[in-house]
Amino acid sequence: MPDVAEQSAPLRTTADPAGGSTLAAGTKPDAAVVRDALGVGIAVGLSGFAFGVTSAGSGLSLLQTCALSLLVFTGASQFALVGALAAGGNPYTAAAGAFFLGVRNAFYGLRLSQLLALPRALRPLAAQWVIDETTAVTLAQPTRRAARIGFTVTGLTLYVLWNLTTLLGALGAEALGDTDAWGLDAASPAVFLALLAPMLKSTTERVTAALAVLLALGLLPVLPAGVPVLLSALAAPVVLFLMGRAKGGGTGAGTAEAKDAGPTRAEEDR
Repeated sequence: MPDVAEQSAPLRTTADPAGGSTLAAGTKPDAAVVRDALGVGIAVGLSGFAFGVTSAGSGLSLLQTCALSLLVFTGASQFALVGALAAGGNPYTAAAGAFFLGVRNAFYGLRLSQLLALPRALRPLAAQWVIDETTAVTLAQPTRRAARIGFTVTGLTLYVLWNLTTLLGALGAEALGDTDAWGLDAASPAVFLALLAPMLKSTTERVTAALAVLLALGLLPVLPAGVPVLLSALAAPVVLFLMGRAKGGGTGAGTAEAKDAGPTRAEEDR
């Protein structure tokens, strides 16, 4: 990923042997950025219908369902909340699980604030759109201009569609009958995993994700709804601790081997 200075560099053109000009390396046409952003926004925004149906099926009213999408606007947290409530979980535990899932957006914001460098007056509004999908599209762009376009188009498209389809889903829940039979509650997690998978590039990231999944699945049958999600966050410090121990052991072993190897040539000369 290029640094901030590279991303903020203006678009440049280079001469084309056939005549005219082309975009320089490291830049991206605005139309391509818009196309990619619209693709993500539309694909994910339509899954708001699944949330509307699931939320209504879990007992939330139309107003409560729509308020969640308008104000919370982070699909994983919304599904976690209504899923825990539908399973009979304590409302406070369900809210805590949803909250901790949403905390990741604050870390996204730290990175995006540097890349986008938006005017101070716009930052509170932009914060509402800092979610997995907008972050993925923004970080994929080579310049600040492209990052701003990607963030804005993805955020606007997704926010409008998500809220519209949430409303339609909540209104149509009655017509669908038993919402559990449709398995619509799996739509948002499936989209989340599809976006997350390409971002797990290092061994540490893959091991952490795998351990978090194992923790959540293993604790699901024995703990109240919402609690396994909270405890799965322990995967990160556990993996980091074990990796630190492994590196420390490797360094220590290397030092011991060096000592056992006997004096160096310089020491022998002395």
